[in-house]
Amino acid sequence: MLNLLDNVNKQALTLKQLMEILKQKHNHQQVIELMKTYCLELPSLSLMKTGMEFLYINGFYDDLQQLIEKNEQSDNPSNRQWAAIYQLIIDRRMNRYSPHQLLQTINRMNTTETELRCLIEFVKVTAYYDLNQFNQIGNFLHRQQFLMEAIEDSLLVSYFNIRLHHIMLTYYLIRNELIMARKHAFRVLNLTDNPRTKASIHIKLALSYTFDTYEQGMYHLEEALKISRQNQLDHITHIIKNHNIPFLSAHFNRIEDIITDDKSEQAHIEMVRGNNQKAIEILNELPMDSPFQLYYMGKVKLDRDLLLQSYNLFIQERSDYFFSRLPLLELKRIDNESI
Repeated sequence: MLNLLDNVNKQALTLKQLMEILKQKHNHQQVIELMKTYCLELPSLSLMKTGMEFLYINGFYDDLQQLIEKNEQSDNPSNRQWAAIYQLIIDRRMNRYSPHQLLQTINRMNTTETELRCLIEFVKVTAYYDLNQFNQIGNFLHRQQFLMEAIEDSLLVSYFNIRLHHIMLTYYLIRNELIMARKHAFRVLNLTDNPRTKASIHIKLALSYTFDTYEQGMYHLEEALKISRQNQLDHITHIIKNHNIPFLSAHFNRIEDIITDDKSEQAHIEMVRGNNQKAIEILNELPMDSPFQLYYMGKVKLDRDLLLQSYNLFIQERSDYFFSRLPLLELKRIDNESI
């Protein structure tokens, strides 16, 4: 490896150049491992910055924290600014800031570097996502695609594209444009080796079949569960087992052997069993502050007002035209049964 780099100006090395050098002698998995090592070790100011994106996109979060700290100590102000933004990205993953705090912080950052402007937009859109302000995603897509056209490092662009496809999956899913959503989902699966990302994509693909077929939805949940277990992603495993699988199973009336510690889904399962009073008792323990809670309560009580509130919250507060179909279908069912 060192011999390969002997005649290279290590200070000017780009992410793309390093990977091309490594590909001359190593297979894909070896290249990934060596890239991780050399992002941390090489003295290239450029690679110290863009290497953070390599570590992030491949799920090397502990190594990313090390490289952030290395950039923070740099004499170069650009490296320090890149470090500040990636620290925010890590802090968001660790829930150290609320989405509002994240937006306040990132909105104070100014730069002329196109790459950093792209990163700032990614931070903003993830904060909007956490706030369920999905209507902001459309504006983001227009700005981001314009910015990415001006970035010269093609490997960095490819990593930004993975992020972009992931966001577009969410965007098209909530717009109920399922063909487009699934297209972007499969693009991410083909572009990344990050197990956390792959599991997340399979979960969203599974949910995209909520109004289609149980079997296709469960296939993707089983794939997500397999990935999360193999990679000790305990938090994701817990969500799949206690929220996603119970939700999809109850939605399709396939609740045999399904257990969960999620109160909403416990109520959902009791509804399917015909234990409506038990479902109501469970839901009464929960705040009626989300469209899903209102949907469940409206469904079990056959309450049109609650279902309308749920529908309006999905549309007005989340711009979510996909899951708004849940209360809408229940309203139609109630109307049909009353004829």
